[in-house]
Order: sequence, then C-alpha cells, then structure tokens
Amino acid sequence: MPTPLQTLHDSLLSEKKVTLSVLREDLLHPTIPGNKWRKLKYNLQAAREQHCNTLVTFGGAFSNHIAAVAAAGKEFGFATVGYIRGEETLPLNPTLQFAKSCGMELRYLSREEYQLKDDSRFRAQNLKPSPNQFLLPEGGTNQLAVRGCTEIVTEITAPWDVLCVAAGTGGTLAGLIAGAEGRGQIIGFPALKGGDFLRSEVAGLVQEFSVQPYDNWELQTDFHFGGYAKHTPELLAFIQNFYNKHGILLDPVYTGKVLFGVFDLIQQDYFSEGTKIIAVHTGGLQGWAGFKQRYRLDWPGEDLMP
Repeated sequence: MPTPLQTLHDSLLSEKKVTLSVLREDLLHPTIPGNKWRKLKYNLQAAREQHCNTLVTFGGAFSNHIAAVAAAGKEFGFATVGYIRGEETLPLNPTLQFAKSCGMELRYLSREEYQLKDDSRFRAQNLKPSPNQFLLPEGGTNQLAVRGCTEIVTEITAPWDVLCVAAGTGGTLAGLIAGAEGRGQIIGFPALKGGDFLRSEVAGLVQEFSVQPYDNWELQTDFHFGGYAKHTPELLAFIQNFYNKHGILLDPVYTGKVLFGVFDLIQQDYFSEGTKIIAVHTGGLQGWAGFKQRYRLDWPGEDLMP
C-alpha cells in the first residue's frame, strides 16, 4: 500500500502558485514509523540472514532510533541492546521507558566514552559483547539504510519537482538522492547547527550506493533553531498552527523545522510558479512525550500527543 500523500491548502501556496504536499511516512508503522522503518527494513533482513539474534545500537536518551530498534526487536523476535549517551537518570524518560518495555537492555556510556563508540579498540575493551549480535550505527545510517530510503522515492506515483526532508545523520537524504537518480531537486534541512558537514557525509553515502555522484541536491542550513533538539517559541507556534490548519502533527526536532523552512522559502519566492513540492514526514512523534516533560511545555494539543 503506497504511503498517503496529503496536499496542503494554504493562502500562501495559492498566492505563490506552488503545490505543497506531505508524504505521510509517519503512518507507515505504529511503532516503527517513517524513515526508521525504511532504515531498518534491510538491516533486519540481513540480521536474519546472518543468523543474528541480538540487535545492538547507540543513541541519546530521547532517540527515535533507540525507540524504533527496541520496537523492531519486540515485533520481529530479536533481543536488543541500546548504548545510551550519558548517565542513567531515574525515573526513565518516556523514550527509554518505552524501549525498556519492549525488552531492550539499556547500557550507559559517559559522554566522553560515547565519543569513542566507533573506535574498534574502545569497543573491544569496553563494550560487553552480546551473543550473535548485529551492530546498527547511531541513527541507523548505513548502506542498507540508504537502500531502504531509496524506496521512499520509487514508491511516489504523483508528479513532483522538489523533495524536502530533514537531515540528522544524512542517511534518509542520501536515500532520496540515490532513489531519484538525478530527477528533480532534493533539499535536505539539517537539524543540527553547522549542518554543512553533512555535504561530504551525504555525498559519500550516495556515491558508495550509486557508484556515481548527483548534483541535484542541496542543504538549507538556516533552519536549525539553535541546534539539535533546540526550539524557539516561533517554531512551536508554527507546529501548533500547522496542526490546526492541516491536521498533521509535526515534531520540533526534525519535521517541524523542515516545514517551517519550506514555507519560509516559498515566502521568499525560492521556488518558481507551478513547482510541485513534496515534504517527507519522517515520523519522530514518539519524542513528543519526553520533549514536553523535559521542557515543561503546557501544550494545548495534549490529547494529540502520542
């Protein structure tokens, strides 16, 4: 079943004579939604083919990836281990409580140790091995993840000119670029401050997957709102107004920033008349519970939060 494509109706879009739709990847799976399912799909298949029974991965305390891996382990019969950045804090936040309820074993690394997580010597000396383990990188980005994310593009049947997506580790963006095979324009919106570093990361992932570079993509780095997981009253107001107008809930870490950026670019006449834009909703809504708890938000749409 194809992912629903929801066309937006807004006075700005009418004024600028562009079409904007949201690809509802957030509806793909109830507990492994959006790009997380795309990234895990072929990794889970590989783990099964390699007779691995334990998924081991890394992430922060509010990580969508940690929650998704835990959910995938429960659904598909894998044990799961999550190495969490920072010290244990009790009671667990909603993300880690969910992961634990799915059976994930939580192990904690100090922030200094976490910086060394990709060093083979550090892993050998400090990370407790799990039997028949399948290692997934932080954020889930590897070539199998890129393969899964190419299908976001190949499954779109409606005509489009521009695809817009959030960029964290760059795997989903790389998948869109590779899947488009030079067609249209792809725009990534880094969620991190100083997101220019993703240019080389994404280009490397694409070239490794496709064996050729593509130049039909760019990064818009001015919509990070202070950095990863940072927000402003302006961003939160946009997210609430967007829900009120269009009935689509966005998150303040990734998708809220993408749609804010897209509307800002439309306002600036960045796109020519007649342009058909699709913004990919990559999910991430599980983080709302912890986000509200962490920042003590009095959110009017309380009953709408997952």
